[in-house]
Amino acid sequence: MSETQSRQVVIAGAGIAGLTAAIAFAERGYSVRVFEQAQRLEAAGAGIQLSPNATRILRQLGVLDTLRANAVRPEAVVLKDAASLRQLARVPLGGAGEERWRAPYLLAHRADLQDALMGRVAQLPDIHLTTGAQVSSVASGSLVITRTDGVGRKVIDIQGSLLVGADGVWSAVRRFASPGSGAGFANSHFSGELAWRATVSAENEAGRAFAAIGATDCVTTFLHPGFHMVAYPVSRGSAFNLAAFTRGERIAEGWSRSADPAILSGAMRRTAPALAQLVEFAGPWTAFPIHTVEQRRWTVPEGIALIGDAAHAMTPFAAQGAAMAIEDAATLANLVADIPGDLTQSLIIWENLRRSRIAKVIRRGALNRLAWHAHGPVALARNLFLAARPGEKLAADLDWLYGWEQQRIIPR
Repeated sequence: MSETQSRQVVIAGAGIAGLTAAIAFAERGYSVRVFEQAQRLEAAGAGIQLSPNATRILRQLGVLDTLRANAVRPEAVVLKDAASLRQLARVPLGGAGEERWRAPYLLAHRADLQDALMGRVAQLPDIHLTTGAQVSSVASGSLVITRTDGVGRKVIDIQGSLLVGADGVWSAVRRFASPGSGAGFANSHFSGELAWRATVSAENEAGRAFAAIGATDCVTTFLHPGFHMVAYPVSRGSAFNLAAFTRGERIAEGWSRSADPAILSGAMRRTAPALAQLVEFAGPWTAFPIHTVEQRRWTVPEGIALIGDAAHAMTPFAAQGAAMAIEDAATLANLVADIPGDLTQSLIIWENLRRSRIAKVIRRGALNRLAWHAHGPVALARNLFLAARPGEKLAADLDWLYGWEQQRIIPR
């Protein structure tokens, strides 16, 4: 492989993970080719929470200032009982959080984050993005890319030192990376949970209904045994993102309006009338089946790495899916650059470092879901615990997560 090819990274997927990886590798002097299956880039979903462990990296990559122009810095995370609307806990964010974790906690529309990432990509001449293209096969470092445009299909043959699979839950890279070898490449798994999303204007009936029961400058989470709902401002406060989570049957992959809204309304029995009214005003809701990926191997020594949802799609109950993708991308680029000439070693070190952190985040998400859907004595114990723990202590419990920073690895 020539020197040029050894400094070329190929990325499959132009979502949050892929664009962050492209910027991070370009910043370290690599030539980057990004191939996106979709004909045009569209942000899936609506709102997104970006905790300080993610925004710290976005600042280092020159993305944060652009994003902040349209994002919201919430003052706190507020937990409320869905039946009584009583506040159970308040975790301070805002200026206090930014001082504590040395980076802001931001709420944004996914489209605004994608625009900020794409704006930075446009500033870096070593990044080349091709849409309507998918990695079709890999053999001895040579990648075959199939591209579909308005005229027809054509094949691009390209070589690079590393293929990064950043192509999400239904990753093509994950499926073909080691076919039939028993190397541990897995399919996604339906978690049994449905996500219901709606975005409402702050000025309409639904927006006013939320303002009457929630904190419009905070992340508000309503807790109930049958569901929980997270609501927060986006787009400089002009709209609210609502996300409710229930048990449900598997539906079509991707966002869908075909899910029965009776699932959501049924899960909300015995909630406060004002909350039920908000859900009614905010409709129609878009549903999405939550899939997880339990991938035994994230890397192949010959030069393949899976990042973000392609490697470890997780439930959203720790609000860390995007943050973990951003961490994956930045740490991978830094380790590959810090250990030049030994890609195998850098991939092994990267995977070992990331696995322990991802596992801890997944455990935190499982704990959150258990606590938020608790009922009976467990809910009572939860409420007593939260009442006895001041906000400062609740914030300190998140230092391991929000205060995380990349460690520089110095090879011996």
